[in-house]
Amino acid sequence: MTTITATASNSAHHVPTAARRVRARVLAAAGAAAAALAVWAVAVPLLGTHLLVRFGGGAPQSVGVDYVVGAGVIGSLLGWGLLALLERYTPRARALWTGAAIVALLVSLLLPLTFGTTVPTRLALALMHVAVASVLIPTLRRTSRRPGEGGMVAA
Repeated sequence: MTTITATASNSAHHVPTAARRVRARVLAAAGAAAAALAVWAVAVPLLGTHLLVRFGGGAPQSVGVDYVVGAGVIGSLLGWGLLALLERYTPRARALWTGAAIVALLVSLLLPLTFGTTVPTRLALALMHVAVASVLIPTLRRTSRRPGEGGMVAA
């Protein structure tokens, strides 16, 4: 059995191992979906908001819990994938990903604000986007590799 003892320099600048990084990212994706679900749980069952969106001239479509959780997970996995790709090819992955994540949040807010049928729907859906981002961005940023940590492939 191998025992690993952390030194003062290791504990002051904790660098996650690959396994810890993956675990934290899985939990971030789950937490992001749970954050969106929490907003849905307040908006729909408690406040009675009917989450309806309308694309073009089509009929309004209901946004159910399955779409809320699914979108949270899919968005999280896409963010994770982009971060992993950037980590592989650039030493500035953390900064580039953070900027891209903030832009993605701002662009994503256009969807509920444009296609929500009522003000309460727009607010609830926008809050879901912000809830997902508030969990995902800091967590994935914190777990990103720092320059010189390895994993980057020479071009």
